[in-house]
Amino acid sequence: MQRRESSLFSRLVLRMALVLALGAAVLVSGAWFYARTAADDAYDRLLLGAAFQMRESLVVDDGRLAVSLPSSAFELLGLAGRDRIFYRVVDPAGLTLTGYDDLQVDMDLSVARAGPVLLSANYRGVPVRVAATGRALSDPALSGWAYVIIAQTTEARQALASELTTRASILVAAMSALAMIGTILAVRYSLKPVAELGRALRLREPHDLTPLTVAVPRELSPFVSSINHFMNRLDERVKLLQRYIADSAHQIRTPLTALSAQVSLIDEERLAPEDRRHLARVRNRTAELARFTNQLLNHAMVIHRFDSAQLLPLSLTSVTRKAYRAAIPITIDPDIIVSFEAPDEDVMVLGDMLSLREAIVNVIDNSLRHGTLSRLEVRVSSDGAFGRVEVEDDGPGIPPADWENVTKRFVSSKSGEGSSGLGFAIACEVATVLGGTLTFREKTEAQSFAVVLELPLHQEDKS
Repeated sequence: MQRRESSLFSRLVLRMALVLALGAAVLVSGAWFYARTAADDAYDRLLLGAAFQMRESLVVDDGRLAVSLPSSAFELLGLAGRDRIFYRVVDPAGLTLTGYDDLQVDMDLSVARAGPVLLSANYRGVPVRVAATGRALSDPALSGWAYVIIAQTTEARQALASELTTRASILVAAMSALAMIGTILAVRYSLKPVAELGRALRLREPHDLTPLTVAVPRELSPFVSSINHFMNRLDERVKLLQRYIADSAHQIRTPLTALSAQVSLIDEERLAPEDRRHLARVRNRTAELARFTNQLLNHAMVIHRFDSAQLLPLSLTSVTRKAYRAAIPITIDPDIIVSFEAPDEDVMVLGDMLSLREAIVNVIDNSLRHGTLSRLEVRVSSDGAFGRVEVEDDGPGIPPADWENVTKRFVSSKSGEGSSGLGFAIACEVATVLGGTLTFREKTEAQSFAVVLELPLHQEDKS
C-alpha cells in the first residue's frame, strides 16, 4: 500500500510553526532575563538609597561613633512589602555598632571604599540581595572607615520579574498567533500557482500534448519544463503508435486476405473425404484468425482514439445504421430475417463516431456468429435521458451467470466452442468511456435475448 505523503502546505505551515515557536521561546527567555534585570535594577536602587541614607547618618560624638538610623531609609525599603530587611553597621575597629552581628558578607569590606558593592548571598537559609558601602571618618578623636551593610530578601523582585515575564509571554503568544495566521494565509496564497498548474493539466483534453504556457513563479519553471519535455516525448510515442497500428493493419490483413483467397481456390472435388475435413478446419481457423486479428487492431484503435480524439455530438441512429450495413454481410443466409428500426427524430449522444460504430458492429457481428438462428433485429430508441441500441436475436442467448465474464477480453460468448474474442470487451469499453453501459436482457417466453448498449443523451446548450 502506497504511503500517504503530507501536503506541501502542511509541511510549510509546520516548519513555519516550528520557527515561530522557537522564536517565541527565545523572546520569552529574553523577556525573562530582561524582567529579572529590570527587577534587580529597580530594587537595587532602593537598596542603595537606603544604604546611602544610613551611611550619611553616621556621626562622631565625643570621640565615639554614633548612628541615628533614618526612618526614611526603612520606609524606602518598605516599598517591597513582601521582603524582610537586615542591616549591620561596622565601626573602624571591625565591630558591629548596631544591627545583626551575624550578617556577614563573603567579601573584603575594604572594596566598598571605592564605591558601593552589590552582591547576592544567602542569609539564614534564604536568598538575599546585599548592598555594602563605606564612609571615611576623619575626626581627630576617631579616624578610619565605617561600613553599612543592608540585606533584603528577594520575594518582591522575583514577583515583579514573574509579572513582567507573564505579561511579555502573553504579548508574545498573541503576536505569534497573529503571525501564524498570517503565515497560513501567505503560504496558501503563495501555493496558488501550484493549484493553477494542476488545474491547467486537469482541464486539458486527452489529445492535447502541446507545451504548457501557464505563468508560474521561477521556482516552478523546472517543473513545467519537465512536463513539457515529457509531453513532447509522449506525443512522439503516440505518433509512433499510430504508425505502428496503421502498418500492422496493412501488413497483417493483406497476407491473411491472400491466405483466405488461396484456401478458397482449392478444389475440394479432387480431395479425399479426410482431406476435405482438414481443409474445412483450415478455412475455419483462417477465418477465425482474420476476425481475431481485426478485433485486436480495432481494439487498439478504440483505445488510441479515446486517448486522442475529441468527443462530439453524434446521431446514434446514423451511427447504428452505418454499423448495421457494415456488420451484415452480403452473403448472409437468405433464411435469416434481419431488420433495422429507428425513430424519425435523431437520437443525439456525445461520442467518437469510429469507436461507437466499431462497438455496435462488434455486438451485431457477435449476434450473427453465435446467436442468430433465423431472426436478427437492431433497434434504436430513446428513454428519458438515455439513448439505446438493442440487438436482439432468436438464439439461445447467454446465461446470466456468464454476463459478467463475456465483457472481459478473450472470453467467448458461446460456451463449448473454444473460441475467444474482443467483441463485447470493445463494446463495453466504449460504453464505459462514453458514460453508458452494456447490458443483457434475459431470454423469456415473451422476449428474445438482447444486448443493450445505453448511452446518455446529449443536451444541447441553448444559452
